[in-house]
Amino acid sequence: MTHGMRSDTYPPYLDGGGRDWRDTAARYALLPLRIFLGVTFIYAGLDKLTDSAFMKDGGAGSIGDTMRAVRDSSAVPALVDLALKNPVGFGYAIALGELAVGIGALVGLLTRLAALGGALISLSLWLTVSWSAEPYYYGNDLPYMFCWVPLVLAGAPYWSLDALIRRRRHQRSASAW
Repeated sequence: MTHGMRSDTYPPYLDGGGRDWRDTAARYALLPLRIFLGVTFIYAGLDKLTDSAFMKDGGAGSIGDTMRAVRDSSAVPALVDLALKNPVGFGYAIALGELAVGIGALVGLLTRLAALGGALISLSLWLTVSWSAEPYYYGNDLPYMFCWVPLVLAGAPYWSLDALIRRRRHQRSASAW
């Protein structure tokens, strides 16, 4: 039995730019994360804004009752006390913040800033609402916070409005020379 050398069965260049498929995959590796976080935060914001029970000071499912319930078990009770000064206003701030972060991440506009906002929202929810989850990995806000970190660091270099704006600026500055 003879064994011959096997040649590659995949095309070496997917994008015509001299990169093999591994380089192309690495370039777009954060895109699924960006889409997931963008859609999830848009959904979370819209869910809060359209839930009539959530945007109330008291009652089942309200932001006020939720904050009062987690106050003593949170890592930062002062943060909960601040929210309890105006629970409905805080609910709108969180919902609109999630919506802005989600849209920014999804379309890739000011992506690093949106990702930082998403990380801060997730951090504040972890320190308040999810803090008492035991074991800690049952609370979902901490993993969300860490999911935002790669987007804070890398932004959205592909398939984004940030990339489009950067490319147009570069073309304008190149044509000025």
